[in-house]
Amino acid sequence: MLDGKRKSIQPMASRLPDGNEQALQQFVSQSLGDWRPVRQRLAQQMTAVLDPDAWVIDDTGFPKYGNASVGVARQYSGTLGKVANCQVGVSIHAATDQASCPINWRLFLPESWDANQARRRAAHLPERVRHRPKWQLALDMLDELGGWGLAPPVVVTDAGYGESGGLRLGLEERGLAYVVQVKGTTSAYPEAVHQQLAPYAGRGRPPRARYRTRRSSLAQLVAKAGRPAAKTVAWREGPAAGCARGLWPCRSARPG
Repeated sequence: MLDGKRKSIQPMASRLPDGNEQALQQFVSQSLGDWRPVRQRLAQQMTAVLDPDAWVIDDTGFPKYGNASVGVARQYSGTLGKVANCQVGVSIHAATDQASCPINWRLFLPESWDANQARRRAAHLPERVRHRPKWQLALDMLDELGGWGLAPPVVVTDAGYGESGGLRLGLEERGLAYVVQVKGTTSAYPEAVHQQLAPYAGRGRPPRARYRTRRSSLAQLVAKAGRPAAKTVAWREGPAAGCARGLWPCRSARPG
């Protein structure tokens, strides 16, 4: 089954001795076997082989023409670079400069599927399976990988996930090192700013601690810090100077 370029049911079945396409279709779509031990072994074996430099959180779109596949909806697909009718799979890849392999993944279920009982029954979708944000699926997978005895050297992702405060807080709570992309317009406070309690007059609800300073954007904080607060970092090889370089601000900021 490993030979051949196409991995859909019909060409795979044609390469088997009996060529029974229906039997293979039923095995793939209706098998009652538990897939978790298989995925666990895959994750453990591939991380041992790759010795990854990072775990990458990302998602992939699978274009669809119909509306019966689980999770299909008009949504943004990074694969297509536009909004289209597709499924979206959230994944965690173990990666090095030379190779990468998905070690865990989840199918994203849009909110529109939660209330459509007829559609759920037609797709044999269990009642317990409900919409969860993509960043929460990523944390669920990190927890599952941790339960398999695996830990990331560092978690990396683009702004599609890095902009989520819930994801960054979840990574902090789990004690995981991470580098995530954020937008320059993201609100933040300088590191020296802390939450403060207002004086309590003794009547009504006691005040809660909060930031009393006006928020800035990350771009404003970087510009204010200036070049002395930046460090030159090389992140990949380039054709001219030998590597691509950029200036990265080294001071910390607090989420706004």
